[in-house]
Amino acid sequence: MPALAASALLFAAGCSSPSSQAASSPSAAGPQADAEAAASVADRSLAVAAAPTGSTATAAAHPGGSDGQAHRTKLSVSSYDSRTRRAVIASGIPSNGSHGSDDSNDGAGGTSSPSAPSSTPTTPSASAPNSGSSSPSSSRPPSASQAPHRTSVGDVIASAPAPGAPDGLLAEVTKVIGETAEGTEVQTAPAQLNALLGDDTAKGSVPVDPAAFDVDKLLPDVDVSWSKTADVHIGPAGATVPLGSLRLDVRADLPTVGNTSASAGASVSGFVQVAPQVDFRYGGEGAGAAPASAYLGVSGDWTSGWSLKGRAGGSVTPVRIPFATLHADPVLQVGPVPVVVNLDLTCYIQISGDGRITVDVEQNLKGEFKAGGTFGLGQGWTPVSSSDMQSTPVRTSVTTAGSVKAALGAQATVGLYGSVGVVADLAPYVRGEGTGTVTGTDSVFDADGSWAVYGGVDLSGTLRLQLTIFGTPVFQRDIPLGAVHREWKLAGGGA
Repeated sequence: MPALAASALLFAAGCSSPSSQAASSPSAAGPQADAEAAASVADRSLAVAAAPTGSTATAAAHPGGSDGQAHRTKLSVSSYDSRTRRAVIASGIPSNGSHGSDDSNDGAGGTSSPSAPSSTPTTPSASAPNSGSSSPSSSRPPSASQAPHRTSVGDVIASAPAPGAPDGLLAEVTKVIGETAEGTEVQTAPAQLNALLGDDTAKGSVPVDPAAFDVDKLLPDVDVSWSKTADVHIGPAGATVPLGSLRLDVRADLPTVGNTSASAGASVSGFVQVAPQVDFRYGGEGAGAAPASAYLGVSGDWTSGWSLKGRAGGSVTPVRIPFATLHADPVLQVGPVPVVVNLDLTCYIQISGDGRITVDVEQNLKGEFKAGGTFGLGQGWTPVSSSDMQSTPVRTSVTTAGSVKAALGAQATVGLYGSVGVVADLAPYVRGEGTGTVTGTDSVFDADGSWAVYGGVDLSGTLRLQLTIFGTPVFQRDIPLGAVHREWKLAGGGA
């Protein structure tokens, strides 16, 4: 990326073709442009906010050209084939506030419909005047007097979810194939965020609208509910929108021991309520064109209330029973750039034990968690994970000798534009062990033998190779998240 470019160069570049730029008058960068350049240098921090629902925002840049900065564009992805990496790029009509009659890349407003290409195309890049982007019906090369193409080789495009690209699209145009009724067909290759963000910095956390999740119920007795608050606050550095929590209620029978005459029906019932938010940070361009810093993660508030009853089957290896999968593609508006985050949650029940103990335990759990990866030029990518949760026992009963551990947890995966970058597994659990028979409610127990019931939380996961989408150096293997393990005693005693 070039040094901090004058924002006026964006306007000047948009108003001239490659052949006319060399002859343009120096007055094109006058006092007003100098003032805009000074303001640009003074503040390179981009706001991070949730994009409007249904946003089709698109941003573009041409690294290495006279204007390498990203800007909002009237281009839109009309279609995309993930197998061939071919896309059709449509062009809209510039807004009244755009600069230059030929520049459809510099609009400050919304985007056009992908199915309605405009007769006002985008100026080609200064660095690729002969990219093969001339109209198929034209017998002579493009010139300053000809209508230029909508996009050109070297353009880097970031798009919100679009037809054929449900996870959004971040791609570089490597070849202009030709014109179609829907727009310009191009060949693309994967691109990186630093090609768009360059020297800018950005930092923010955006809650995920619980109504935006697609929920797939994997067990019969699963109920989904959510609420959105009416309190919306827009601060000076962007918008923070408290969108409430998503709640899943579940009841599931668990595998029991083989001797049915000695077993009681084992079951888990309760609810998980989570208010996830996406955390994003980009720290400007550092050495070797890599960002000076970066961060991607998921955090939020967690509340659950659940019970474990009966005698589950013995299994040294934990048995995991997923009961719901959830998916959302929130779009973060990072300055002019739509950054598409792909968030998946798999809620599950997990049980392990020796198959000899019968329990009846209820607990409430509440707290917060954070998991992600952070990048710095000195240390590369390192994991970030934390959890602060507390539980309260409601009822506790342990019968016969043995041990059991049950978790009601969630696995989260977070990525950008379809590339998974962070996998985090949050597993609040209850664990019981005993050498006799113990029954009780609250703080009154009748014990014959020693016993104990513990609450706890495990947080684990990995950083994936795809985090290099920020433009950071490639690391050769997945990096484990620093495991978090906390346990506290809920109740216990001895005869």
